[in-house]
Amino acid sequence: MKLSTAFPALASLLLRACVAGAMLAGVAHAERLKDLSSIQGVRGNQLIGYGLVVGLDGTGDQVRQTPFTQQSLTNMLSQLGVTVPSNTNMQLKNVAAVMVTMTLPAFARPGQTADVVVSAMGNAKSLRGGTLLMTPMKGADGQVYAIAQGNLVVGGAGASAGGSSVAINQLNGGRISAGAIVERAVPTTFARDGNIFLEMNELDFGTTQNVSAALNQRFGPGTASVVDGRVIRLQGPLDPAGQAAFLSQVENLQVTRAPAAAKVIINARTGSVVMNRTVMIEEAAVAHGNLSVVVNQTNAVSQPNTPFGGGQTVVVPNTQIDVRQENGSLQRVRTSANLADVVRALNALGATPQDLLAILQAMQTAGALRAELEII
Repeated sequence: MKLSTAFPALASLLLRACVAGAMLAGVAHAERLKDLSSIQGVRGNQLIGYGLVVGLDGTGDQVRQTPFTQQSLTNMLSQLGVTVPSNTNMQLKNVAAVMVTMTLPAFARPGQTADVVVSAMGNAKSLRGGTLLMTPMKGADGQVYAIAQGNLVVGGAGASAGGSSVAINQLNGGRISAGAIVERAVPTTFARDGNIFLEMNELDFGTTQNVSAALNQRFGPGTASVVDGRVIRLQGPLDPAGQAAFLSQVENLQVTRAPAAAKVIINARTGSVVMNRTVMIEEAAVAHGNLSVVVNQTNAVSQPNTPFGGGQTVVVPNTQIDVRQENGSLQRVRTSANLADVVRALNALGATPQDLLAILQAMQTAGALRAELEII
């Protein structure tokens, strides 16, 4: 969340949402298994190619500084039957050398199309309005798997006059929707003797165990077995058609995630602070400049009105926050106080993001912050 005093309404809204999530820390929500995992072997393959973009409005490469552009153009013209003398000094401004990248989707077949990204590699000023010429797209093995060609769509814009110029977004990169045609398929194997391996997106033994239990409950004992904290082995049908039907049911199975580890992410460059709902604070004394915050959390017992009314006795936390702007006197922060409450109090007082970063770093060093502090 962005804890900036320039956006008090937005920061207050985000903090209220964080506090609400902390109050529901014990409530588990089921998610689809397809959002938590992927099938081993079902993945895309990255391709790369080198090509030329033509049709630029005087914003192409300067061939004296990028000789490979002229060399590439000469080689291309020779393949088309046009011979260019070796001592010719072409002063071209409408051609640019580019690198083309794409991801070949899993199960892609010859004739299907995919998007490509085109990026200038010379000193071209803009690729706007250009056309990519036929470019072979190669894999890591050096084989050609697709051919890219088409008109570029550049999201930026620019103008120059009288020695001054202005640009919006990036002009040296563009995209061609469905600009590549697949020429060769990559074999995709995800089942061996009926064994299918499910890879979790995050390493969490608790979530992996929950997935295995849910699969065995849905499809019968022995269907799923945990290999490690990330991989689950599934015993599926031997028939390929049956495997597809089986995986469609597996992907839509509702699974409960285990509580995430307490973590606070700090972006020191922008002042952003993001925390999850399991972050808590141990008892500590905190002082920072002229800011002081007193957080006192007590537990109250709530009982049913009648002895046999079917109710349940529960413990309800009661948090009180007192915010003051004084001479920086030392204040105590009670055990298990919610960090969202402390952040909300500092934000209401007008503390800068740098103040909050310094406080959290000091608390983490002192061992009072019950969370992993990651600075990016």
